[in-house]
Amino acid sequence: MKKILVPTDFSIQAENALKVAAQIARINNAEIHLLHMLEIPSQMNDAITGGAPIPEVMLFIQKAKETIQFIKEKSFLNGLIITDSIKVEKPSHAIISYSKEQDIDLIIMGSNGTSGIEEIIIGSNTEKVVRLSNAPVLVIKEEIPEFHPKNIVFASDFLEEIKKPFEKILDFANTFDAKLHLVTICTPNSFKTTDLTEKTMQNFISGFPVKNFSTHIYNDTNVEKGIINFSNSINADLISLCTHGRTGFTHFFTGSISEDLANHASKPLIVFKI
Repeated sequence: MKKILVPTDFSIQAENALKVAAQIARINNAEIHLLHMLEIPSQMNDAITGGAPIPEVMLFIQKAKETIQFIKEKSFLNGLIITDSIKVEKPSHAIISYSKEQDIDLIIMGSNGTSGIEEIIIGSNTEKVVRLSNAPVLVIKEEIPEFHPKNIVFASDFLEEIKKPFEKILDFANTFDAKLHLVTICTPNSFKTTDLTEKTMQNFISGFPVKNFSTHIYNDTNVEKGIINFSNSINADLISLCTHGRTGFTHFFTGSISEDLANHASKPLIVFKI
């Protein structure tokens, strides 16, 4: 892990994410990419791309540069390599494109979640990035003075397609010498016998050199509640998931557990793309 991207809107949530990024960067000797997104009306954007300077936009860019410089001088970033950039683009699009361009290893985003009608209509930039990013996304909800997770929940159905992203989850857990709590959530709509579930999990984990782990079966009314309630029951420090990153009508009708948790879980969440 050599490149960590932290998108910022200069909010307290973004600063919480940056503080965690600083801690992870020190452990991995990584550099931090600090990205600010300016979303402006399309007619202004067309003028900029056409080479026509707009005083209001140039003022926004200048103020953003000054704020980024102020952030880079904060003490918790001392000694770290910080690359900064400003993109005039929709936030989620800018984050995804920048991540691909720079070959980012980890995206860390702050979020306070959304709920109700706001979530349905506009969603959040964080959940969009969680769904679309090829790089792992770590979602931070509050300030964490010492990010050193010792108990990490990995919720899954433990099918063959999960094995490749699980290698990355295992690497992340090993970075912190953390214990992995592997859990299958059983719901009324996805019932499996205990015997079958246990065999599936044991067959899955037997292919990996994992020593510090435990397996669990947890029953709840739906998967999202099951993951949250199980994580609370063991006082987990971090929740980890894999996602298919579905889009369009498939995503609309099936929803996304990773997006729901990005919005609703209070614990930090890291999501890996299948």
